Amino acid sequence: MEPLHGPIRDYAWGSRTVIAGLQGRPVPSPGPEAELWLGAHPGSPAMVRQGEARISLVELLAAEPGRWLGDEVLTRFDGRLPFLMKLLAPEAPLSLQAHPDSAQARQGYAADQALPPTAHRNYVDPYHKPEMLVAVAPFEALCGFRDPRVSAAVLEAFDIPALKPVVAALRTGVEGLRDAVQRLLSWPEVDRVALVELVRTTDLGPGYVAEQELVRGLAGWYPGDPGVLVALLLNHVRLEPGMAIWMPAGNLHAYLRGAGVEIMAASDNVLRGGLTPKHVDVPELLRVLRFEVLDDPLLESVPVAPGVVGWRVPVEDFSLHRVRLDEDSPQARLTLTGPRVVLGASGAVAVRDAAGEVMVEPGRAAISAADGGELLFSGRGEVFVGAAGI
Repeated sequence: MEPLHGPIRDYAWGSRTVIAGLQGRPVPSPGPEAELWLGAHPGSPAMVRQGEARISLVELLAAEPGRWLGDEVLTRFDGRLPFLMKLLAPEAPLSLQAHPDSAQARQGYAADQALPPTAHRNYVDPYHKPEMLVAVAPFEALCGFRDPRVSAAVLEAFDIPALKPVVAALRTGVEGLRDAVQRLLSWPEVDRVALVELVRTTDLGPGYVAEQELVRGLAGWYPGDPGVLVALLLNHVRLEPGMAIWMPAGNLHAYLRGAGVEIMAASDNVLRGGLTPKHVDVPELLRVLRFEVLDDPLLESVPVAPGVVGWRVPVEDFSLHRVRLDEDSPQARLTLTGPRVVLGASGAVAVRDAAGEVMVEPGRAAISAADGGELLFSGRGEVFVGAAGI
């Protein structure tokens, strides 16, 4: 068991209190702190101390792949750590986005490699990026398309003539989703700015309070952005601590605010559709989107052992477990395949494997090699454990 030091990404939408507060540093932090990365993705690999020096997890895995990854993970994932774990802390809405499936990622990455050096590239690697998130504080998100007929009723309530073709497309059901999204994202910029402002200032009345607040909040952050309108086509969910959402590839989503532990396949492929000043490629986004209704984005936990719950997802890249220890359950055990990353959420929990013990406190992490065997947890507090899903 070794302490794992994750880099913090300072995206503008990040909180200045959540990660710093968890780690016991002065609050507010000097700048926004959006994501704590715990993995071996080359974009921001975590670090492990070796003697007097720190080396990246990428270097560590390359030096001893058999020990750290184990034969099964090593073979199945071509020598890569297949998952990336994060502590996510949005204070402002993230971009409206979707991620490719495996075939789309391979095709997109290959096509991008043929582009001239100055061209924008959508794909930074050839891998898919399904993901899940468990709230550690109240969390708000937009997750997948809701029933298009419900969305049609909301848009119709604005009584704006320019939106009538979008409403008509949505009234046809799932078959009209692509047309509706394409129309909203392809609106000419001058007309779009005026349209979003009109939507923001229209009073819908008491029957649409949640939608009204959503639109006004998003338009406040991103004036004139078409994502403000597309947001009305999505499920708006509010999570309490311990609740989880599952985002398979191709589902349009945006995280709005809160704090959560996120785990995903080890990829950084993002296709954006709005709520961002970054590059938006509408045709490529439409290529990867799944135009289907996501009836329930919530993912229920299942008991695994005393003090331990897990979330089952239909991918092999990752699994996530939560270990919660108290006076009634001061110890827990967990056996998982491959390397394991442990992230502290509260209290202080000692985590032991065959190589030794690390005390994991809030916002701090540790990693156990594949040859470390069973994990033993003791103390009082809560930790999350990321691993491969095989």
